[in-house]
Amino acid sequence: MKPLLILILLMLVVSCQSDTEKTYPQYRSLHTAVYASATVQPDSLYEVYANVQGILQHNLVTEGDLLTPGTSIAQLINNKPQLQAENARLLYTLSRKQYEGNTTLLTSIKQEINAAELNVKNDSVNYTRQERLWNQNIGSKAQYEAKKLAYQNSQTILQNLKIKLNRTKDELQTQLNTSQNSYKTAISTTEDFTVKSTIHGKVYALYKNSGESISPQTPIALVGSSKSFNIEMLVDEVDIVGVRLQQEIVLTLDAYPDTLFTAKVHKIYPSKNARNQTFLVEGHFTQPPQTLYPGLSGEANIIIQQKDSVLVIPKKYLMNGNQVQTKKGRVTIKSGLENMEYVEVISGLDTTTEIILPKE
Repeated sequence: MKPLLILILLMLVVSCQSDTEKTYPQYRSLHTAVYASATVQPDSLYEVYANVQGILQHNLVTEGDLLTPGTSIAQLINNKPQLQAENARLLYTLSRKQYEGNTTLLTSIKQEINAAELNVKNDSVNYTRQERLWNQNIGSKAQYEAKKLAYQNSQTILQNLKIKLNRTKDELQTQLNTSQNSYKTAISTTEDFTVKSTIHGKVYALYKNSGESISPQTPIALVGSSKSFNIEMLVDEVDIVGVRLQQEIVLTLDAYPDTLFTAKVHKIYPSKNARNQTFLVEGHFTQPPQTLYPGLSGEANIIIQQKDSVLVIPKKYLMNGNQVQTKKGRVTIKSGLENMEYVEVISGLDTTTEIILPKE
């Protein structure tokens, strides 16, 4: 073989060998993670609804306002409930006067009872006197019977009046209680026209303007916490079984492209979304950004398993699932934990073994 040809062949061999990518197993920490799309939302976020139907008179807050429980958010108007409340008030006032006033039916009946008691006393005296005379054979039997009958009748009248008093008192008390309850219900209904916050938080959105029709099915505002935010992650159903509470989350947000945030799994919702075949997982920031807004999106990785200082090789060097190429040929390894980039080597290699990237 000519010297020039030999030189060219040697150069080709060296060139091919230099182009072959090689590496050595190394020790490093290794973790596996579940990917999820992420959205930041305020804690206790809810849409505010009215309990009644009406017209929005005006919003009492603006977007960004802070709220406390009981803060009025919007005022509705509807004349019919106000008229009903006024009628109920009038009826309640009348019922109370009838029950408590000096000119009530009860007062009238009590006066009748007082008169009947006097009649009973008078008829008792007359009857006793006539009975004494009759026992002395003085007077006629007809006189005696008349006095006795008058006394018995006055007793019956008194007894009936007392029954009437108790019955009327019960009826008036029932009427008073009923009208009072009706009035309270009417007042409560009118109070429903002022829509109020139930939490400490912030107004994130107002959906309606003055003059618009409002129904109990129509949201008026969006309210949520101003300080505490949740990370809502959609996890695929094939990955959800590996997710546990308090697992670490590594998160990036589109609004903070150069910052990596950490969080912890706080809640796993057990119901699957049939539309996108995912489960909702909620996380809490370990150290949240200074500024957050509802709806900020990003990507999250939930770390489901982690090992420190394990022997690994790049996953692209693996062939047939458990083999690598070395200078001495193919070597079978026993693998362990793996992620998208690396695979753990339990046995078969050490840090001195050079491995070669297989050709495609």
